[in-house]
Amino acid sequence: MDLAALSYQKFVQFAVQQTQLHTTLTPLPSQEKFKFVKAKDDKTILNALSFCAPKIRLLRSLTIEDSSAMQVLDYAVFSKPEYDLPIFCANFFTTATRSIVVLDLNPLYDVTIRRDYREKYYKKLMPLGQKYAELFPWGGKVTSESMKFFSPIVLWTAFTSSQYKHDELYSAFVDYYKAWLELVDQAVEEKDTLQILQNLEAQHKYLTWRSEKDPGYPILKKLVGESLSKDLVRHFLFEGVNTLGAKTFLDYFPEYRCEDGAINHKRSVIGKSYETRPWDAEGEFIGGGGPG
Repeated sequence: MDLAALSYQKFVQFAVQQTQLHTTLTPLPSQEKFKFVKAKDDKTILNALSFCAPKIRLLRSLTIEDSSAMQVLDYAVFSKPEYDLPIFCANFFTTATRSIVVLDLNPLYDVTIRRDYREKYYKKLMPLGQKYAELFPWGGKVTSESMKFFSPIVLWTAFTSSQYKHDELYSAFVDYYKAWLELVDQAVEEKDTLQILQNLEAQHKYLTWRSEKDPGYPILKKLVGESLSKDLVRHFLFEGVNTLGAKTFLDYFPEYRCEDGAINHKRSVIGKSYETRPWDAEGEFIGGGGPG
């Protein structure tokens, strides 16, 4: 499979242009800082974009392109804490033979507990999720800790790379992004200070989890070295992890604390994982797991 044909640039261009139809994007300083990150191998191309908007704290995109090895997209959008909007999340990793995909409107609050949040944002989107869940079957085990950050419409899948599947994935990306932008359009600014603080902490908790557990970090480390890859993770991909709150990973996730006080880097410490889609067509959480 010709990897050049499976570029994710079209996805990014669509998303940025579509966002500009709905709001005004302003480039962030991090875009200038990371725009021209160079890979050590001189053949892999990294492209970084970051913006903010009246309702958006951070829209950022990182693509990694090496036509002989891989195509990667890491695209996410975070609202300002005056809104409890889901976080748009697209993490796509493609080689000539295999693609691994996560596409979701990540919930700010755990939808297995917060029915009100699930009803508010996902009830109307379940048909969309069901449509694409049939095209992109569940990709295998997901740990129970990660599940807290997934919604009932998450697409977590792996498939043999092909132009056909790439085009289907583009359709899913377009439809999910349009659905997310509609939620942004409808969002009303929160005035309650306590709720804003809760939204801020929820987003910081998400950033703290993702920056610690980012599956793309080993690739970045190999391409640009440890120092710059850490910088990219904490000051670009998950910008805000150092500024939106003071809590640490172990404050939020104490179950990961080792006896010596360090973080347990095992994939899961609870030991439960979900091998099949754990939501039904209505968005009810039904489990479907097994021992990790």
